Amino acid sequence: MEGYERHAQRPLRAFRVEGIEAPVAPGRGIEAALRNDRRVALGGLAAVVLLAWFYLWRSAAGMDHAAMAMSAMPRAADPSVLALTFVMWTVMMAGMMLPSAAPAILLYGALVRKNGARGTVLPGVWIFAGAYLLVWTGFSVTATLLQTLLESASLLTPAMAAASTGLSALALVAAGVYQLTPLKQTCLNKCRNPLEFFVTRWRAGRAGAFTMGLEHGAYCVGCCWALMLLLFVAGVMNLAWVALIAAFVFAEKLLPAGRLVSHSAGAVLILSGIWVLAGI
Repeated sequence: MEGYERHAQRPLRAFRVEGIEAPVAPGRGIEAALRNDRRVALGGLAAVVLLAWFYLWRSAAGMDHAAMAMSAMPRAADPSVLALTFVMWTVMMAGMMLPSAAPAILLYGALVRKNGARGTVLPGVWIFAGAYLLVWTGFSVTATLLQTLLESASLLTPAMAAASTGLSALALVAAGVYQLTPLKQTCLNKCRNPLEFFVTRWRAGRAGAFTMGLEHGAYCVGCCWALMLLLFVAGVMNLAWVALIAAFVFAEKLLPAGRLVSHSAGAVLILSGIWVLAGI
């Protein structure tokens, strides 16, 4: 940032276009380029999220017709079904998590531009976002294996909801308890303060963008993995439930009262789990 400040003190800067030099106020040039990059990056993120939700909507719409067939299939032993389950989880994580990660992704692009980087910042932004999603893809592998194990044990319905009241209660209580742990709060703080994350973990270049994307994604998984267990309570493809969890993740990461929301949700989840368990 010091380098940028020294550079910004110069009244004019020259740029070359087809052999012609023209004076440009550096602050205005940077801000104009930043706005353009921000629009492109935001549009790209929005397109990915919309495509992800469209895929989930189409998948959920087809589940009702296939439910009876799915209940009779040895799904855990079917590689094609396993692959489709992995794709479903991967797309779902992109649709759920990118909205709350968008401020950090856009902030990364702004910091690159304002540190005096030449050329477009978009390659670095996409590398950062891609590395972030790569971490959630790894989580999707774990979720796919967990779903396969639960199906093998006949603990899921054809709608991919918990077939056991005890399992639902366990997921609710586990997610609620984790909301109150120091690890959860540490990861949440990193997600809520992306500027602090970049200041303390900054690495230059495309390799740095990839590394920081992995690190930020790891904090995000550490913040939200237990909440994803709740997808097994009402059904993995229950889009209303998926949207509710995504909205909660967005709220606890971005709203001013996010920490209060996080702790309050933990208490509500624990009480809900106890209530469900008491109904057995």
